[in-house]
Formats: sequence, structure tokens, C-alpha cells
Amino acid sequence: MRQSYDDMFDEPLDRSQRISQVTRRDIFDYLRTGGAPWWGRMSEVAFLSRLYDLDQLPSTDSRYRTAGRDIIQHRENNYDWDDDWVFTDSRFKLASGPDEILLGFLSQMVHPVVQPDVERAASIVSELNRLLAPDGWMLKEHKQISGRPVYAPSRISDAAGLALTFAHDAAVRIDAEYISQQVTRMEGAVDSDPELAIGTAKEFVESICKTILDERQEAYTKKDDVPSLVRKTTKVLQLTPDDVAETARAADTVKRMLMNLATLVQGLAELRNAYGTGHGRSKAQVKRRLTPRHARLAVGSAATLGVFLYETHEMRERPSAPSQRPGE
Repeated sequence: MRQSYDDMFDEPLDRSQRISQVTRRDIFDYLRTGGAPWWGRMSEVAFLSRLYDLDQLPSTDSRYRTAGRDIIQHRENNYDWDDDWVFTDSRFKLASGPDEILLGFLSQMVHPVVQPDVERAASIVSELNRLLAPDGWMLKEHKQISGRPVYAPSRISDAAGLALTFAHDAAVRIDAEYISQQVTRMEGAVDSDPELAIGTAKEFVESICKTILDERQEAYTKKDDVPSLVRKTTKVLQLTPDDVAETARAADTVKRMLMNLATLVQGLAELRNAYGTGHGRSKAQVKRRLTPRHARLAVGSAATLGVFLYETHEMRERPSAPSQRPGE
């Protein structure tokens, strides 16, 4: 007989686990509500067969010998198991097994064969990464199939990864899918496509600034680059020396630090363009291609800058909602 949802979390953790029971519970709650169906476009048997040998796992129904037959009986013939049955089934070790089992399951959930909608997959990855980050894990793009990202587990071990953790939190609060996608794209591309990561870092800062300016009914134009948008944003947030009390002498330092981050992100994006991002690279240009270390610098700076600005925006009193976007 399968254990209940709550009982599964009373089992001792496998010694190889870093993903806590708290995180696992949060992940399962998300998949039961916003992330379902976990099997995507496949049947449940077909999905689980990508991860487990269902002919070797036993049945919990005395009428059958294998887990495969068990699942067919209770999920296809009778449908008398709930959609989240696999999370509470000890045979699949999602609640109390090694991290690699849970991470493999989550990676398969967003595989292009299972989840063909690229935007939906990116949204799921964004939320899963937010939940996994406190335990040092994330899903990141490591290759593509037919132009679609394939995600794999990766440890968060650098400053850029830590900054992205907070960027995911901010993206959730902003509740804009395109910003969540930008964060996920930055994560996945740092190692596999540094130039994409750098370009997306620039877009992320632009999106954060424009979101703040829109909500505060401040105008901007299509010609505004990253430094210009950051200047307008810091001004409307009263982070510049002219807009705060003279006693706040640190304001000038804060402004200078933020502008340095903005200039760094803009500069790396311009450097990427100077090296060329495609068509007809020369041999010399290929040798000068930007590397993951450049991408980590851009992504870490962009995430740090964007999160600081948005959190400041959240803390400051806002005007009433605008009737239309000032930037349009």
C-alpha cells in the first residue's frame, strides 16, 4: 500500500541528499497545482520509463507483477490514483531518495519531448530554480534539440548563481513571464552560450528599469540605453544626491556603484557586438569570443543591479496605477 503524502516526509533522508524535505514538499506542492501534469504530453508509463525500469519495480497490487502493469491498472483502466501519486510512492524515491533521482525527474519534466511548449518549460524551470536555489541546485540549459533547450541539474557555486537566486524571487513578485524567462535564459546560457547570456543580462536590466518606470508613470524612449534607463530609474527612486537630504552623504556612493554596474553590463553587451554574434566571423573573431567568465560577470552584475532597483521600488511609496504605459 502506498504511503500518504505527509507520511513520506517522516522517512529519513538519504545521506547523499542536499535537497531538504522542506524544499521537496514545496516542489511537490507546486507540481500538484501550477506545474502539472508532470508527465507532459506522454503517458505516465512512457514518462517514467525514461527514468525507471518499470518491469523491475514491483507492483503494489497483488493482481500484477510489475510497476508498469500497476500504473496502467490504476491510472488508465480505473483512474483511482490521484495525479500526484508518484510523489508519495516509495518505489520512485522522489521524497526521500538521492538528489539525483528528484533532479532527473524534474529535468525530464521539461525535456522538449515531454513538454513541447518552450515558454511553458521555461516558466516551470524558473519556478523550480527558485525553489531549488536555497539547497544549491538549479536546472540549466546544457544543449538544444531542434532549437529547443534541454535542461540538466547543475550546482550553484558562484556569485552569479547566488545573484540569480534573488533575481528569480524578484521575477516571481513582478509576475511577468518574460522576465522569468530572461532569468532562466541567463542561467542556462552562461556556460553553453556566453554571448546569449550577456545579451540577455542587458535585456533583463532594461526590463526591470522599464517595469519600474511604467509603474511610477515616468517616461522613457526607445533610444534609452542601459545607463540612461538606470539613471532615470535611480532618479525616480530618489537614489541620486539631488533628490535626498544632504545628510545622506552615502547617496552619491550608491549612485556611483549602481551606474558602474550598469556601465559594466552595457560595456560587455557592446563588446559582444564588436566581436560579432554570428554571420561570417573571421578566424580572429572566433578566437576573441567572450567566455563563460565574461558571462558570469555580466549576469552577476545585471542580477545584482536589477534586484536592488526592484526591491527599492517595492519599498518606496508608489503612485496610483497609470492608465497607460508612459513609455509607449
